[in-house]
Amino acid sequence: MEPRFLGGRAIIVKSFARIHETNLKKQGMLPLTFADPKDYDKIQEDDKVDILISTLAPEKQVKMIVKHKDGSKDEVMLNQTFNAAQIEWFKAGSALNLIASKQK
Repeated sequence: MEPRFLGGRAIIVKSFARIHETNLKKQGMLPLTFADPKDYDKIQEDDKVDILISTLAPEKQVKMIVKHKDGSKDEVMLNQTFNAAQIEWFKAGSALNLIASKQK
């Protein structure tokens, strides 16, 4: 099933296969990678995260706030490879949603 329909909004990994990253973008997901691969080790099983996407723009990193169970927080920078058209896919929920909205 499509990750977005399962409640997912972002996939954060150390690296992507290019085709997988593109497919996630078309599905309206945020494929993100750690700017510093060592930040991966900061994530714990029961953490909650906030991904600050209000400034999502081509060639700009995204900030993630990691909230740990003990109340502490870590700030992590994430890389993204969206172009302007792909950002519109994300805002619409998927590439298909954007195409459908333009047909009306």
